[in-house]
Amino acid sequence: MEDKEDYVYTVSQLTGLIKTMLQETFPCVQIKGEISNFKANSTGHLYFSLKDSGAQISAVMFRGSASRLSFQPKDGMLVQARGKISVYELQGRYQIIIDSMTQAGLGDIMEMLEERKRKLAAEGLFDDRRTKPLPPYPATIGVVTSPTGAALRDILNIAKRRNDKVNVIVLPAQVQGEGAAETIIRMIKTADQYKLCDILIIGRGGGSLEDLLPFSDEEVVRAIAACSIPTISAVGHEIDWALSDFAADQRAPTPSAAAELAVPEKRLIEDGIREARQSLHDTLTARLRTERLKLKGFSRESLELQFRMIEQPYLQRLDTCKNGLQDGMNKIIEGNKAKLALLSQTLSFCSPQTIFDRGYSMVTDAESGLVIRDASAIPAGKEIVVRPSKGSLKAKVL
Repeated sequence: MEDKEDYVYTVSQLTGLIKTMLQETFPCVQIKGEISNFKANSTGHLYFSLKDSGAQISAVMFRGSASRLSFQPKDGMLVQARGKISVYELQGRYQIIIDSMTQAGLGDIMEMLEERKRKLAAEGLFDDRRTKPLPPYPATIGVVTSPTGAALRDILNIAKRRNDKVNVIVLPAQVQGEGAAETIIRMIKTADQYKLCDILIIGRGGGSLEDLLPFSDEEVVRAIAACSIPTISAVGHEIDWALSDFAADQRAPTPSAAAELAVPEKRLIEDGIREARQSLHDTLTARLRTERLKLKGFSRESLELQFRMIEQPYLQRLDTCKNGLQDGMNKIIEGNKAKLALLSQTLSFCSPQTIFDRGYSMVTDAESGLVIRDASAIPAGKEIVVRPSKGSLKAKVL
């Protein structure tokens, strides 16, 4: 076997050995550096270099890994990457094939945001029960954002296109950098104190995670949660997020989407009014038609007929009661007449006149008028009066 020092390698053999040694020695490495010479291939692969003050290394990120990035790489950006060392044999240079990459320092920021999120959630600031509904027909929309940013232009354009009757009040605020959180808080409190609008949009256009940090400031979140005006958080693009999204009454993926949520489309409102007017007209027309049909039955003749129909049963009842009353009275009268005749007959039987009519007479003392019941009680020569059925006789006792 030849000595290695005497063995003559081909370029491919030597490069292959170096590649194998590097891949076996550095199967997975993490590296931190600044992006330079960035170029995105049409197939989706990313090619660039990572450098620091003393050296640089070529880097490639293939399409599958690149599609998972949460940011857009660019020259000058400080990143932390994870991958494996390999050799690009055609050019004889080593490179790092990157599997994942984050902006340097983002891990610490994300950890800080997650911790802040847990703290504020525990205080109930993100509770769904606190959420206020957006008014369906706002007259004025307030916007807390940079007065020179593209986000404001998008909101104004969409608001004008959807409904030119809705007013937009701009509350200018610094949206990134030192002092941004304080100006955002001040504008939110101003809008709330003076009730400047019906809906308040708080947001900005896209940017790095560091750029969006003012909207995750603890006091900004508290100001949004305490605001009595319904709020929409519209920070960055769809993939971006801030803690203001959890405290606001509604989250919009972009400022443009926030304008769509806040400003009702005038055309749809007008269509709804027309439909409601037509529905009301149809309902009233049908009701009037029904009432007119009912009124047709109230002519003079029909009213009299209806009155007679109502009156007739009562008249019949009256006649029935009257007849019953008359029959009852007649029965009572007849009964009393019979009783009276019977009593009259009884009385006539007991009358002295009746006794006299049968041939009896009453004898009285002519002087005293007393009835004489015993003949022995009257002395001879005494005058008496005899009263037969008719007239009277004077006599003297012998």
